[in-house]
Amino acid sequence: MTLKIDRDQNRFRQIVRGKIRENLRRYVNHGEMIGRKGRDLVSIPLPQLDIPHFRYGENGRGGVGQGDGQAGQPIARGEGDGMGPAGNEPGSHVLEVDLTLDELAAIMGDELELPRIEPKGQANINQSRSRYRSIRRVGPESLRHFKRTYVEALRRNVMEGNYDMRRPRVVPIKEDRRYRSWEEVQEPAANAAIIYMMDVSGSMTDEQKAIVRTEAFWIDTWLKSQYDGLERRYIIHDAAAKEVDETTFYRTRESGGTRISSAYTTCSTVIDNSFPPEQWNLYLFHFSDGDNWGEDNRKALMVLRDALLPRCNQFCYGQVESPYGSGEFIRSLEAVFGDHEEKVVLSEIADRDAIYDSIKEFLGKGR
Repeated sequence: MTLKIDRDQNRFRQIVRGKIRENLRRYVNHGEMIGRKGRDLVSIPLPQLDIPHFRYGENGRGGVGQGDGQAGQPIARGEGDGMGPAGNEPGSHVLEVDLTLDELAAIMGDELELPRIEPKGQANINQSRSRYRSIRRVGPESLRHFKRTYVEALRRNVMEGNYDMRRPRVVPIKEDRRYRSWEEVQEPAANAAIIYMMDVSGSMTDEQKAIVRTEAFWIDTWLKSQYDGLERRYIIHDAAAKEVDETTFYRTRESGGTRISSAYTTCSTVIDNSFPPEQWNLYLFHFSDGDNWGEDNRKALMVLRDALLPRCNQFCYGQVESPYGSGEFIRSLEAVFGDHEEKVVLSEIADRDAIYDSIKEFLGKGR
């Protein structure tokens, strides 16, 4: 039977989810939900949400103001400096609510109306996995199920008439021990890889990289909810490109010219070495301010057409507005790949407020 406190807790979580839905655009655009990702939990600050609490009455006795004293006399020194006159407006309170990434992805998918992805490649191939779903009488001590062991010992004591409610002591014996056991189950194998590419030349500022980081977090969150396994690779480029780790990807700032073709060529090499297209669902994301060395445009478009598009589920180009970049590369993509709407998705990201719509443009195809 569900206890009343459980019903109240479930109702409170529904209120929380409703608040998240109402303010999702703001959370997404400004990264307020990326507080921590440890153990698959995300900390979400929710403003103006009252936390359920007890209200204490007088209980038939005098209040705290009883006894000697003058009207208006302070009872105790308050905290803080107390500078300035007293206010009459309520303060703003923030509640941190923990949601799993799966819950977060579900909310985002509903609000952005994102379609479910139908994986290709090994999506219809089953693989064996071990799941701990049963209990046995024998097994290694590392898998002993302590709760089930205690229940068996308690049941035995009660049946034998040895259980004393005044001295409730239960000591399991060998026959009481229960162990977790596994069984082989068949699950579909659907693997995906995201390859992020970013221009790190001098025209890409820290603000532009912060936009890319926020958008990449939400892209990861959605694709993780669609696939059993998700790999991520990172490529940075100016006039030359190289594969780096995640920290370097977001923190590197370089100067010099820009050759976008170098990033696409490096991406093709990563696919050749690590992600056979017949086995992996590949998602390619390139972020730049659109400034490219003029003679390199033709080569970049050729590598994209011949080496990347035939092997990926989707290619997404996000052009982050910068005061220094020319912003012309997206026009070249539109001119050449305007009829590839299902596989090539282009998005212009003017500022943080445009992240929400950009994510919907990128992921709304469901490829």
